[in-house]
Amino acid sequence: MKKLALITGGAGFIGSHLAERLIYEGYHVVALDNLSTGNRDNLIHLLNHPQFELVIGDISVEADLAPLVEQADIIFHLAAAVGVRLIVDNPLESMMTNIRGTEMVLEQARKWNKRTIVASTSEVYGKNAKVPYTEDDDLVYGNTTKTRWSYACSKAIDEFLAIAHYRECGLPVTIVRYFNTVGARQSDQYGMVLPTFVNQALCGEPITVHGEGTQRRTFTHIADTADATYRLAMNENSAGEVFNVGGSIEISIMDLARKIIERTNSSSTIQRIPYEEAFKNNGFEDMQRRVPDCSKLDKKIGYKPRYSLDNMIDSVIEYYQPVERRAALA
Repeated sequence: MKKLALITGGAGFIGSHLAERLIYEGYHVVALDNLSTGNRDNLIHLLNHPQFELVIGDISVEADLAPLVEQADIIFHLAAAVGVRLIVDNPLESMMTNIRGTEMVLEQARKWNKRTIVASTSEVYGKNAKVPYTEDDDLVYGNTTKTRWSYACSKAIDEFLAIAHYRECGLPVTIVRYFNTVGARQSDQYGMVLPTFVNQALCGEPITVHGEGTQRRTFTHIADTADATYRLAMNENSAGEVFNVGGSIEISIMDLARKIIERTNSSSTIQRIPYEEAFKNNGFEDMQRRVPDCSKLDKKIGYKPRYSLDNMIDSVIEYYQPVERRAALA
């Protein structure tokens, strides 16, 4: 009997890679996506696969979601507003998508008692200065006039909803907090830093660093993210828990820009842009460091990041290489 996995947001960057992994593991995969930020092209290689189906629909519409949840053996809830640029420019839509959508998915999952994985984000830690972050650290947010924190709060509410469903209703749900997942198919459209820098470098444009560039981040290869997500889903003892999924190599945004220029052999210069200019009238606020402690994940599933930062950058360069050729012909 076939096993069926439902991925909400399945046409997104992470969703499309997770679909590949699940198919490899023998699952029939249904990807539900309204294509607002997901892209059909992410799934072009799967559309004719006998174990894959793309359903265009919305998680906030019960008629779209409920029949798929009923049929599924497991649910991966990845549908969400993504990217700093989208979130800062459209905070209301982002919050409603995250909160209402997750509420609907959990309600349907509870109805049928379906194993569920809820994707969260490192953004929930806010500007807590204590790093590396462990899953039981406090979440520290700024003033409500700072739009950046609306996304973090909405994802924290998603986590509260998931944990409440586990504790009060026995729903077997696990939360994964992703830290800067990167790789092929990640769009530069919504402010994702690595594909944005790579695209700028390949086109010979100035690489735009917001603020002073001293902010420090770690990055995670999409293959490591998909692997950890799948293995947590298969581990029933992970239900009711939260796990960081991230990398171990920390780098400043300025050094990342320099490294990308080097690896693309680009003539690009680096241009610093003040936050108030980059995010006009939106009350943007950033955090200086975002570094995960993944020891809990390691203890649970034996997680070790397998890819170097150079590997990650090169995979994005390879994906965007046609842009370089178009720029050369322009």
